[in-house]
Order: sequence, then structure tokens, then C-alpha cells
Amino acid sequence: MGVLITGGAGFIGSHLARALLKRGERVVVVDDFNDFYDPAVKRENAASLAQDRNFKLYEADIRDRAKIERIIRDESPEYVCHLAARAGVGPSIEDPLLYEEVNCLGTLNILESIKNLKLKNFVFASSSSVYGEASKSPFSEEDPVGHPISPYAATKRAGELMMFTYSHLYALPVTCLRFFTVYGESGRPDMAVARFTEFIDQGKPVPVYGDGTIKRDFTYVGDIVKGILGSIYTPFRYEIINLGNAHTTELIRLISIIEAKLGKKAEINFLPGKSWDVPITFADVGKAKRLIGFEPAVSLEEGIGRYVKWYLAKSLRMAH
Repeated sequence: MGVLITGGAGFIGSHLARALLKRGERVVVVDDFNDFYDPAVKRENAASLAQDRNFKLYEADIRDRAKIERIIRDESPEYVCHLAARAGVGPSIEDPLLYEEVNCLGTLNILESIKNLKLKNFVFASSSSVYGEASKSPFSEEDPVGHPISPYAATKRAGELMMFTYSHLYALPVTCLRFFTVYGESGRPDMAVARFTEFIDQGKPVPVYGDGTIKRDFTYVGDIVKGILGSIYTPFRYEIINLGNAHTTELIRLISIIEAKLGKKAEINFLPGKSWDVPITFADVGKAKRLIGFEPAVSLEEGIGRYVKWYLAKSLRMAH
């Protein structure tokens, strides 16, 4: 019973788990605590969640089909939120086989394990990266997505297609959510907001690939969680929905906002651009508003303020 979240000790997953626990849901988390970034961060997330009696944790790799099948059989969840994945565009180019294993085979293991359950809903975390070098913006769910430019993007598109197949074959209600550059408290340390904040605070040069005019649709994690909650409790036979802030910001502008919140000046180290860095991500959230009542509420300035406050408090704790 309740909600099963794969990757639930990670950044978005732990925020989602906390929100569900506040609603009184029983939450089961499956996470393998891999070393993509310091596993201690995820263990800290899980430890804070474990204080709630409605929380249960399984340490398992979604590639381990037997273990996943056993967990799902024992728990028999009403809802599944499949967030577990190897994330990041750049690292997927370094190790495409790992990304295919986790994001494709791992996803298939989940689908095989739940196909005969009478789930109320299955929510899959996709990514704005599936749009590739889109020819128009903002990006709409109706846009063609046949040209992913990284293994990560290709695996996420493959996941969406597999979701459709299982929805068709087993009458499984599925919603694929395309997340746009999520940031916020306890955010992934490899993401721009976290890295830039740390570099500026420590007086280290901030690496910027290209001329700093790359635009991203930075979306606060609290808004993303509201979107996921809306989609969990609003099942569809099969839908793809963008979740973004519906605003774009150049990296140079992001750096200036972080500078203002920290009260420190950045030293910028401009580096050659990367072939897999798309020039813009920009979400059209009209469908999300229409279908699940999604309305991004936190501006980038406010969200960065919250993140920097959390970062400084954490730094102070670690210093003592």
C-alpha cells in the first residue's frame, strides 16, 4: 500500500518523500546509494525521513530484477514514482553503457515487476534533455523528440517509449514528467547552482563553458514536487507533461544572482563550449496547468535565496 519511490533518497526523491509523508501517505523508498556523488548526502536524506513511522527504506539496485520483484511483491504499492536513474548529460558520454543499464534495463525491471499490479498510477521522471537542439521554444510536449544528443537523453526518451508500450499492453496508467533543470536545498552537487554557489563562496574560479549566454529553465524543487504530487493523484492512461519554471535565464545572470545572495564577487573562467550543451531549455507548461493544475510559484531570485540560505547553514554546521 502507499507510494513506492525509486531513487527516493536522492535530491528530488527525498523532497517528494517528505511531502508525501506530510500528507499521511505510507512511503517506501528504493535506493542503491551509488557513488555518482557522495552517498553520505543521500544517507543523510534517508535518515531524516526514517524518523517518520510511515517511512520504509530498501537498499537495492534497480538492475537487480529479483530483488526489485521481491520488494514490489511484498509492498504491493498503490502508486509508483520511478525517479531512480543515472543522471547528467556529460557523464553519460563518458559511460554510456552504465546509463543504458540503469536507465533502460533498470526501468524495464520496474515495469516487469508492476505490470500485473492494479496500480492507481505510475509516474516516470523524464527530462527536458529529450528535446535536444530544439528548433523552437518554449518546448511543447507536441514537439518532435527524435534527435537526442546525449546517451542520457536517449535513455530518457527510451523510457518514455517503454512506458507507452506497457501502458498499452497492460492498461497501466502512466504519466511521464519532463523535468527542467531542478535546483534547491540539498540539490545535487554536480548541478550548476550548487557548483557555482560553492565556487563563489570559496573564492574559486567559476567554470563557464561558452560565453555564458546559454539559457536554462531553472525550476525550484518545491515547484517540481507540487507538480509530481498533482500528477500522482491525477491518473491518465498515458501522458507526457513538462514541469518547468517557464522562464529562461542565461548562466551569466544566474551567477550574478548567486553573487548578490552570497554578497561575494565571482571570478569567471570562460572555457570552450561543449557539443552536448544545448543553447536553451524553456518549458511550455500550459499542458501541466490544464491537466494537473501546475503553476510554478517560486522565482529564480527567491529560489536561489532559499538555496544559499540552506548552503550557508550547512557550511556552518560542517565547520563545527
